[in-house]
Amino acid sequence: MAELYVNGVRLYYEEHGQGPPILCVHGMAGSAIMWAAAVPELARLGRVLVYDRRGHRSQRPDPYDKTTVAEHADDAAALLDALGATPAAVIGRSYGGEIAIDLALRYPQRVRALVLLEAAIFSLSAEAIAWEESLRQRVLAAATDDPTTVGKTLVRFILGDATWDGFPAPIQQMFTDNGPAAVAEATGGPLQVDRAALATIHIPTLLVAAAHSPEAFRQVTDAMAAAMPNSRTHIVEGGHLINPADPAVLGFLQELPG
Repeated sequence: MAELYVNGVRLYYEEHGQGPPILCVHGMAGSAIMWAAAVPELARLGRVLVYDRRGHRSQRPDPYDKTTVAEHADDAAALLDALGATPAAVIGRSYGGEIAIDLALRYPQRVRALVLLEAAIFSLSAEAIAWEESLRQRVLAAATDDPTTVGKTLVRFILGDATWDGFPAPIQQMFTDNGPAAVAEATGGPLQVDRAALATIHIPTLLVAAAHSPEAFRQVTDAMAAAMPNSRTHIVEGGHLINPADPAVLGFLQELPG
C-alpha cells in the first residue's frame, strides 16, 4: 500500500485499474482488507481506490478518543483531491455509507454517484436510533471491561456469533486491532441527517440492503429510498457484510455516464 498525508493524517491507500474513479469506504473497525475480494471485479470498471480510514491501519491521532463522520468525510475529500480522482463514484459500507453521504452533501463536486451498502443513517428511524444506541453501549462497555474484545463485540452484535467464529484469524485480528477506532467512532456518534437533506442529493444512487440484516438497516434504507430522488434499491441475500462487487453494483457502475 502507498500512503499520503492529507487533512492532518497519514492515510494508507491502494489503486487498482484505470478509468473513472471509484472510492471504497470501509465500515467501522474494518480496513481495505475487507474489499480485497471485490477489487478485481470493480477494477474492470474504473480506477479503484481503497484506503484505511484514520485510526485504522492508517495513522491514529494521539489522543484518539473521539472522531466524527465529518472528519472522515474531510479525509476522503482530501484524498480524492490529492490523487486527482474527482468526481468519483463512492461505495460506502455501513459507517462508510454515512461518510459517503456526508461527502456528497458537503463536497458535491467530488462525487458523481453513490453506492450505499446499508449506510448506517440511524437518525431516520426511531427504532433504528434505539438499536444503534444499544450497539454503542455494548461497544463502550466492552472498551471498559476489556478493550481487546471491542471488535468481536461489534461483529457479534451486527453479524452474529457464527460470522465472527467463521472469520479467518487475520480478519479477527484486524477487528481486534481496530477496536480503539470503533470506540472513537461510537463516541463521536452517527451522522445526523434528515430526509430534507437527503432530498438534495440528485446524483445516481444505489441502495443495497441485505435480507437477513438487523431490521434497523432495512428501515433506514427504506427511508433513504423515499427521500433520495434519483435512487433505487436492491435486496441481496445474506447479512450486513454485503459484497461490494454484487452484480447489481457492477451493473449500476457500468450504467453511469462517462
